[in-house]
Amino acid sequence: MKSLLPNYVASKTPGNHYYGGLSFPVIFRNGDMDSALRRLQTFLSTIPYCDNTRYEGHYQQMFYIIFSLLGSFVDVEVRTPRGRVDVVLRTKTTLYVMELKLDRTADEAMEQINLKNYPERFALCGLPVVKVAINFDSERGTIGDWMIEK
Repeated sequence: MKSLLPNYVASKTPGNHYYGGLSFPVIFRNGDMDSALRRLQTFLSTIPYCDNTRYEGHYQQMFYIIFSLLGSFVDVEVRTPRGRVDVVLRTKTTLYVMELKLDRTADEAMEQINLKNYPERFALCGLPVVKVAINFDSERGTIGDWMIEK
């Protein structure tokens, strides 16, 4: 006789971590960064308001925690010859170079990645390097917009 427990524990109700039938970890492991950021945008908007969240480092720390819990290598403030990358995320198949902005635009973040040529620092890592520019909206308490370039 089959157990009914999985039907209750793994319910796909709107308030949990499921997105279009797939969980966030599955979306992330599949390398679909756009869908992963869309899911993170929704997730972050569910976090209750608190003081002291109007600085970029708050969101940088949240990314560090979330991606670390997913089992990926993640580092922050990684030095390059021309500056510091806000977040470097390495999965089994891809290295993501992420620039974060607060109350600005993803365009500005991508401009900084390109101006400072952050991917150059990781040219010998053996993985494709993907640039990810993210802007956080402090009023909404979540990701505002983003850009991804391979």
